[in-house]
Amino acid sequence: VQLQASGGGLVQSGGSRRLSCSASGRGFINYTVAWFRQAPGKEREFVSAVKYGVGTTYYDDFVKGRFTISRDNDKKTVYLQMNNLQPEDTAVYYCAAASFLHDDDYNTARYYNFWGQGTQVTVSS
Repeated sequence: VQLQASGGGLVQSGGSRRLSCSASGRGFINYTVAWFRQAPGKEREFVSAVKYGVGTTYYDDFVKGRFTISRDNDKKTVYLQMNNLQPEDTAVYYCAAASFLHDDDYNTARYYNFWGQGTQVTVSS
């Protein structure tokens, strides 16, 4: 599967942004799709994921209550709605996918074998 991330840009602190991850290829419904982010000088970190099948969602603590992940299997797209953005959310955001990913592995980058190109989100204070 190929992934295309979009929706990044410049936003003021407290603002909102919606990222999209569009997939091509077959079997999208069988993939867990996640968002990771990487800020300058920092390691890539898990943000959120939505599981294949029932669509269980996962969030890292620093985005809970602010970000919402969702998926539209008909459109082969996963969305990340980001509200109340803060300067520390500034990063390149990557979407990633893995088929039939185990529940314990959703937040580990090495288990995702398909990655999008990344989209920059910059939050100004």
